[in-house]
Amino acid sequence: MLNESKHDNIRTIMNKEIKSYNNQQTETDKEICDLLAQTIDNELTEAESKIWHAHPVWFLDGNPTVGYSKQKKGIRLMFWSGADFDEENLNIKGVKFKDASIFYNDVTEINTKDLMAWLQKSKQIQSDYKNLIKRKGKLEKLK
Repeated sequence: MLNESKHDNIRTIMNKEIKSYNNQQTETDKEICDLLAQTIDNELTEAESKIWHAHPVWFLDGNPTVGYSKQKKGIRLMFWSGADFDEENLNIKGVKFKDASIFYNDVTEINTKDLMAWLQKSKQIQSDYKNLIKRKGKLEKLK
């Protein structure tokens, strides 16, 4: 599970909008959001991050790749192409698209080793969400 010393040693400059989003959460949820944002920033160094549809999202080549949001069940970490990762713990699958998610209610639930593996897969397995409207809702695999 969470390795506190590793968490303490993570150094990154978080997007100001994402930091503001995280700061608006309860203390428990803020810890989850901060660890997720820092880990994503450290692993997806080439990604653009911003608040998109009211929650933090990271984009690779203009495609939404990973993001998180506060929901009733907890903090939802979602990978847009996660259904193709073949990962047991990303078990909340989208109905219409290729997304997959996991919920967290405490920072100790985050397995950073799993998270980093999923982030590596998010670089290798991508669907073309960027052109979804142009293709009239038909999702095509990029990688």
